[in-house]
Amino acid sequence: MKLSRRNILGGLAMAPFTGLARAQAAPDLRIVSRVLDVKGKAAKVFGIIGPNGKAGLEMVLGQPFRFNLKNEIDDKTLIHWHGLTPPAAQDGVPDFSSSLISVGESRLYDFENNKPGTHWMHSHLGLQEQRMLAAPLIVHELEKQLFDEQEHVVMLHDFAFRDPQEIMADLRKGMEDMPGMVMTNDVTYDAMLANDRTLDDPEILRSEIGGHLRLRIINASASTNMWIDLGMLDGALVAVDGNTVFPVNGKRFPIAIAQRADIRIALPNTAGAWPILFQSEGTALRSGIIVQAGKAEIVKISDQGEAGAPLDYSLEAQLHSAAQVLKEPVDHTEIVTLTGSDKDYIWGFNGKTMMHDILFNVREGERVEVTMQNQTAMAHPIHLHGHYFKVVGLGDRVIDGAVRDTILIPANERATIQFDAKNPGTWAFHCHHLYHMNSGMMAAVGYAGAA
Repeated sequence: MKLSRRNILGGLAMAPFTGLARAQAAPDLRIVSRVLDVKGKAAKVFGIIGPNGKAGLEMVLGQPFRFNLKNEIDDKTLIHWHGLTPPAAQDGVPDFSSSLISVGESRLYDFENNKPGTHWMHSHLGLQEQRMLAAPLIVHELEKQLFDEQEHVVMLHDFAFRDPQEIMADLRKGMEDMPGMVMTNDVTYDAMLANDRTLDDPEILRSEIGGHLRLRIINASASTNMWIDLGMLDGALVAVDGNTVFPVNGKRFPIAIAQRADIRIALPNTAGAWPILFQSEGTALRSGIIVQAGKAEIVKISDQGEAGAPLDYSLEAQLHSAAQVLKEPVDHTEIVTLTGSDKDYIWGFNGKTMMHDILFNVREGERVEVTMQNQTAMAHPIHLHGHYFKVVGLGDRVIDGAVRDTILIPANERATIQFDAKNPGTWAFHCHHLYHMNSGMMAAVGYAGAA
């Protein structure tokens, strides 16, 4: 499939539901409060419940994204459709798109969606995401699967009993800044969760002996990068951030905050119980699920593992988009530095804290190249709203990389991306580490002349 300047990074544009009538009432998508049991202790968190009563949404490509979003929690909120490319007014970012949704209010979202893949939805207001105001958003290419495989979504969270505002207050007190030190974590958590559960009581995914799985893994953590560890199983990474890549085989894959990874696994032709673990970067905490085929015994696993190594570019350098992106001249270049430190907990771009400032403007129709240089001692997962980009450079290397919406830039590293400016509006451009974003590492990409 060749992608021109007009449809680069847009995925499959033809869809089985094109022209679907909108006469029927839009189904409800409910923002709710709920209670989890985490290590034997009750915890009040948020969630997003779809029309089928389950967390999140599953759709078919071409089915209009038409839902009545109902706010049933005791606070204002706004939901971002991470991975979709709606009109700017429906992107769900305070001060960039629409107003907040008040307590008890309902709001209709209605736009065409042409982005198949593993996506997610989450609050973009304050620190609500730390309280798990998030859910999967899966868009299937076809109504029926082409492959004889079992699909399963795994959503990862870092969990703290502490109030997020208290966490932020402690971070803003700052910490000792040691020259040359690289930090992997600045928030201490009580647990890591996989589909709302710890390894004290993990989810059991029952499958057939010799069966085929497709795991759709979403890192919805507020501030924790992770490693996916398949243990005794072998897997093939076939998509990142909802976009197909040429398969990369392995047992261990990194997944940064806000990124998604689709992994295909062929189970052995024997009964067994295989843990798939999600190890936090830099700490011993981990979560996991158990894949069980046949009547195999399930052994209890500790939620303490060997601290995950810092994520780097070793996998990113191997990824190649399965969709051919045409090489065209770059019309517009930008250099952006990621700045700040834990010493005063002030983060930003180009030496300035932002939040709603325009970082740079583009013109519709341009191919834009952005080089990002991380000058800090922490990694930053950078997300551009409303667009997909192709990774074309890592450090000094020119690569023919993956198509993504979020890229992790390790400490003191550099990455270069290209995107086509074809979705006019004002779009958030930010670090997806929740506390960095809310401490200034959030800005906007604007369109010259756009309203």
